[in-house]
This record gives sequence, structure tokens and C-alpha cells, in this order.
Amino acid sequence: MGALWRRWRDELTEKGFATPTLDAKLLVGHVLGLDALQLALKEGETVSSTLTSSLAEVFERRLSGESVARIIGHREFYGLDFGLNAATLEPRPDTELLVDLALEALPEGGRLLDMGTGTGCIPISVLINRPDAVGVATDLSMEALAQAGDNAKRHGVEGRLTLLQGNWFGALGSGERFDLILSNPPYIETAVVETLAAEVKDFDPLLALDGGPDGLAPYRVIANGARDWLRPNGRVLVEIGFDQGESVSGLFAAAGFSEISVHKDLAGLDRVVSAHHLKDTKAS
Repeated sequence: MGALWRRWRDELTEKGFATPTLDAKLLVGHVLGLDALQLALKEGETVSSTLTSSLAEVFERRLSGESVARIIGHREFYGLDFGLNAATLEPRPDTELLVDLALEALPEGGRLLDMGTGTGCIPISVLINRPDAVGVATDLSMEALAQAGDNAKRHGVEGRLTLLQGNWFGALGSGERFDLILSNPPYIETAVVETLAAEVKDFDPLLALDGGPDGLAPYRVIANGARDWLRPNGRVLVEIGFDQGESVSGLFAAAGFSEISVHKDLAGLDRVVSAHHLKDTKAS
């Protein structure tokens, strides 16, 4: 068993993968149904030819560029485990800043909206840490919503998270209002998508990557529509690309938002734009 994961570690190393030892152990453990400790304890045991064949298939997927998380079907985010499918992006550590800011911004007993929810990792992480809150999550993909529903059940928040299918605000019923609107929308320029690493462009859903010719199309929709769905003093928090802070802030300013700020991630890069809705435009 030890020889198997080392063999694949060496293969991944030769092909230039960044974390060959970790990848090899995770994938061998996945196929054999063993955690890291069990894998170490069973180091000297042999593996059947059937499992050896299954391992070869799994590692061919990794060598083609498919991520470990996609192969094993789940990934950790905000200390929680989230299932993935072909219609969802992998939750990434940078997005945890969005959750941190949401927990600060959401008032007691607040109601949030997450658009383009994918795995549901953002609203689920917020709701787990805020048992007083409720939320709505939308996505254009029914397959993504099915995965979000499974994740909500896994983490016990399905009774506080409503899932709706539709494009941006078009999924909502009339008269709905929220204290906080969240989104990690597609923000990559269309022409740039094909230049991305194989792990992204070949396996992540295009719907969750392509932000239009300038990467800003979703932000225009959110900025122009959010005030109609926010309660007075409500806020919007959106994840952005590292070079989009100024342009996205400008869109929210033009749409009448106040107290607009750009928050940096742990790498010091612009990551989240926050905008405040201080004036009401409708009756509550």
C-alpha cells in the first residue's frame, strides 16, 4: 500500500504537480476508504488488482488536470465539509473573507440573500454561525441547487435556507427584502477564460467563471438591482478579482450606494467590495 502512493507521488512529482505527496495520499485514501492514520497503519498491506486498477483511473484523472477535490467530491471551507458536483465551483479559502464580513454585517435575526450560490458554502457557513438568521440562495443551475440542498441538510440548516432557481434577482418573488445581499459572481473576462490553468478552464463550470467581455457584467446587474431588494440600512458584499476593486466600487457608487469600501484578503489583494444602502426606495 505504501509503495502504491509513493509510486503515484513520484509520477505527480515528475509531471510538476505542486503537492504530489498530499495528492497521492488523499487519492489513495479515497479509493481505499482510509483516512490518513489508517493509511499509515496499513502501510505494508497489499492491495487487490481491482483496487489497483481503480487507483490508476483516479490518478489518470489527476494527471489530466482534474483537481483532487473534484475527484473525491468534496472540499473544506470555513472549517466545514462541502460536497461538489460538475455544476459547482470548488469553495476556495479566499472566499472565507466574504463569510467573515457577512457575519459582521448581518443584524440580529437578519435575512440574507446569496446569488449564484453553487455549493451553498457561503450562506451555509453564515447560518451555521448565526442560528438567529435565515437566508435565500439562488442559482441558475438546478444541478448546483441540488448540491447546495444536500450540503444544507448535511450541516443542519435546510430549515433556514430557501433555495430558488433563476438568474440573479429574477429568481425572487415580489416584495422580498433582505438585510444583506452576498455574491461571489463570475468575474473573469471572457477572453481570459481559455488562458486559465487546465484545472480551472477544463473542469470548473463556465457559467461560474465567465463574467462577460470586461468581467463586470454580473456586478452591473447586482449594483443596479440590489437597492430594490434591500431593507433600509442593508448592505451588499461581493467577491471580486484582484484588479477589480476600483471598477466595481464605481458601479455601486453610480447606482446610489454609500460607504463603499474594498477589503483585502490575507495575501493583501483586493477581494471583497462592501456597499451600504442608506436610503429606502420602497415601502418596507
